[in-house]
Amino acid sequence: MLNVELTKKYNEWLEKAIADPDLIAELKSMDDAKKEDAFYRDLAFGTGGLRGVIGAGTNRMNVYTVGKASQGLANYVNAHYNNPSIAISYDSRIKSDLFSKVAAGVFAANDIHVYIYPQLMPTPLLSYAVRYLGCSAGVMVTASHNPSKYNGYKVYGADGCQITTEAAKEILGFIEALDIFADVKRSEFEIGENIEWIGEEVWTSFTEQIKKQTPVAGELFDKNVAIVYSPLNGTGLKPVTRTLKETGYNNITVVKEQEQPDGNFPTCPYPNPEIREAMELGIKYAKENDAELLLATDPDCDRCGIAVKDGEEYKLLSGNETGLLLLDWICERRIANGTMSENPVLVKTIVTSDMGEQIADHYGVKTINVLTGFKFIGEQIGLLEKQGREDDYIFGFEESYGYLSGSYVRDKDAVDAAFLICEMFAWYKSEGISLLDKLDELYREYGYRLNTLHSYTFEGSAGFEKMKGIMQKFRGQVDFGRKIEKVLDYKDGLDGLPKSDVLKFILDDGSVVVRPSGTEPKFKVYISISAESMEAAKAEEEKISKKIEEYMK
Repeated sequence: MLNVELTKKYNEWLEKAIADPDLIAELKSMDDAKKEDAFYRDLAFGTGGLRGVIGAGTNRMNVYTVGKASQGLANYVNAHYNNPSIAISYDSRIKSDLFSKVAAGVFAANDIHVYIYPQLMPTPLLSYAVRYLGCSAGVMVTASHNPSKYNGYKVYGADGCQITTEAAKEILGFIEALDIFADVKRSEFEIGENIEWIGEEVWTSFTEQIKKQTPVAGELFDKNVAIVYSPLNGTGLKPVTRTLKETGYNNITVVKEQEQPDGNFPTCPYPNPEIREAMELGIKYAKENDAELLLATDPDCDRCGIAVKDGEEYKLLSGNETGLLLLDWICERRIANGTMSENPVLVKTIVTSDMGEQIADHYGVKTINVLTGFKFIGEQIGLLEKQGREDDYIFGFEESYGYLSGSYVRDKDAVDAAFLICEMFAWYKSEGISLLDKLDELYREYGYRLNTLHSYTFEGSAGFEKMKGIMQKFRGQVDFGRKIEKVLDYKDGLDGLPKSDVLKFILDDGSVVVRPSGTEPKFKVYISISAESMEAAKAEEEKISKKIEEYMK
């Protein structure tokens, strides 16, 4: 039986949510369980903005929750800036174009000038536009790599980074003060005085910045490598193929079924290059075309996954492995070419392979470890910029397939990553070295390290409470079957990092990190094991993962 408060909310939506006919139809079809899940809370707003299932209710992505968030952001921007402006982009997801226009209409109604791309564009191009156009903020309508039923709303600050914890808290205060129906100013989306298209010159400038990121500029090597690329029905097609073709990579085959934008993701229900299922069609194309390299980017083109030919088959590389290869290659070539800065810096997240720090140490590069989320890497770039040390940032990466080699944007960039991977692959090939050979060489030098991610899904209000209980278990007596040398709890902030519901257990020759996701109903566990061989590491990882399963019950 639905309680009185939820019944009141439901009836109010049934009466007033008339802007989108889909919502009324869905509301009328709800049973009590669906009503509770749709209204038991407001869709959470934080440093990652909004993300949730598309549909009717306060806990869903729809024109009303997007409008309320946009009004809160408008109030925040108007409180902090004179003559404010906001840049907007959107991806291929269901209703992304609608939500972007709703947001634009709200901002315009609040006397905020809006710049919006005339076609769907990747997340990094939104970050770039914010800084290029001197905007007060930015909005990217996307749910990144989530399944098709999701959409989201990322908010960026004037620095091109996703908003800080402090800004998110202040914006949330503005949002919570609003009535979702009565307090949102709206206007029709219309290009004119208050809303204008972002011009072609922004995309061109972005592309030119990426071209500057290669550490092998001026070196001669054969770029006629056979490449298969899949944008996974997202935003990457035009930016990635344009960049690659303009830099000499013309032997590119695009996966036809995944070429054009399609928010239903018909051939890859979970459009995430981290998982093999999303890469299977690309691998099939690679075999048919005898390609040497497969690239895939997620729907908003900020993550890039790869597979490389290994005999007659193709081996998928993890985000850590690709990041380690890129880091080592960038450092080695910069030093060889005399382009390494005097005090170079690597920035990585605490759940990313510690081997990155070993490689950085080898080349005299300082490592800065930050919390999970590329916004914290972007924040460090901004701090370096304030010190006049912007050029000291040489690379940043996270295990979840996010990479960035320059300071031109402040978020991970799969266009940049795709270009760098092709440059690295082709350069090594010209030297008679495969990426797998190079990876083995790194493991021999620094020791084999296995990094795995285990995700556990907990849907709805019950799942939300379940995840809170699991974190309480991990803050109690913990047994991983191995000695725990140290526990790092980031709940109240640690090592100068913001407060975050994250625990890191330092083991002998390894670590375990646990945290609830901030953007999806998942509990995530990151295991890192160092051993003499792959087999030994896998055996130890399996023992630890079985112990962890007990805490998920």
